[in-house]
Amino acid sequence: MNHARGTVAESSAEDRKLYIAFELAEKKWKVRLGDGYQNPSEYTIPAGDTLSLTDKMDRVRRRLKLAQGCEVVSCYEAGRDGFWLHRWLEREGIHNVVVDPASIEVDRRQRRAKTDGIDVKKLFERVVRYDRGQKEVWRVVVVPSAAEEDARRVHRELERLQKEATQHTNRIRSLLKLQGITVGAIGGKKWEQTLEGLRIWDGSELPEKLQAELERETKRLEVVREQIRTVEGERRKAIAQAEEEGEARRGDPIDQVVKLMQLKGIGEKSAWLFVMEVFGWREFRNGKKVGGYSGLTGTPYASGESHRDQGISKAGNRRLRRMAIEIAWAWVRFQPQSALSQWFLRRYADGGARRRRIGIVAVARQLLVALWKYLEEGEIPEGAELKAGASS
Repeated sequence: MNHARGTVAESSAEDRKLYIAFELAEKKWKVRLGDGYQNPSEYTIPAGDTLSLTDKMDRVRRRLKLAQGCEVVSCYEAGRDGFWLHRWLEREGIHNVVVDPASIEVDRRQRRAKTDGIDVKKLFERVVRYDRGQKEVWRVVVVPSAAEEDARRVHRELERLQKEATQHTNRIRSLLKLQGITVGAIGGKKWEQTLEGLRIWDGSELPEKLQAELERETKRLEVVREQIRTVEGERRKAIAQAEEEGEARRGDPIDQVVKLMQLKGIGEKSAWLFVMEVFGWREFRNGKKVGGYSGLTGTPYASGESHRDQGISKAGNRRLRRMAIEIAWAWVRFQPQSALSQWFLRRYADGGARRRRIGIVAVARQLLVALWKYLEEGEIPEGAELKAGASS
């Protein structure tokens, strides 16, 4: 296998590098190691066993007669293992790249062979090519610092808790619907009394087992709602502290949250997500990169005489994309005099519902770019208003 011009004989031990590709699984990892010239070695090690990995690296160095301090380049696909392995590799002096799995081309045949061995082989071939200048072989994931990753826990936990609360309320509503009962709000101080007063379709009391199940489901719902209140309280406390400290927190991510909240139409939830998920740690060269990261850019299809628009790419951060569209509707409502809202109203307001949905995606993309400029350069979106008492 020859991945580059030249041969082993033309490269000294000091010039050659050790390449590593990982295929990570729940219990076992496939690891492929080589110098990109000679036949690579492949091992299966227990998941997370860094001692075994170090041993295999030393063994391959000796077999390939590589210098003990030679440069090491590795890669693995982003997934459930997150970034801890990347941080460990970087600490060990290994240059690692975390790869976006969706950016790796696959065979388009209807039935294609896929095994961990095949996958790790493809990753190994690509990491050699990538290191030798073929940067287009995949897209590299930008890895946040441990602190930046931890800052994302708040809104992501809230997202999960809110989904869980919805599941509990839907479950209670469905159990009651089976008996011909329709209720409004579920839970709260008077819910216990409401349950006691409910009657099924024939006017009799709730069956005993159903009553017990509803009580248990209600308790689980209250636990989740209490946790939601706790996490939201922590978020509000952090924002209040940043507002009190003012200039002392300038440039801090939570200071950016406060700055976004000064704009009408931007609330605590959306401002926090925008900053902690993206703006607080990602660097963008231009507005086009912002739009691309959100997945709100168009996806044209042009081949021969066939030309069509496939809609937005949806290739970026789904949380950012979902919130951007939600806030775009709020922006049109609460910032009607802004240039962006006026553009939407002129072009899409008189169309049908489908046309307005198409237009709001364009608003969301442009709004993200405007908010990025607002945080980076202090440039207030054209025609936008600040909330009463906010400083420009």
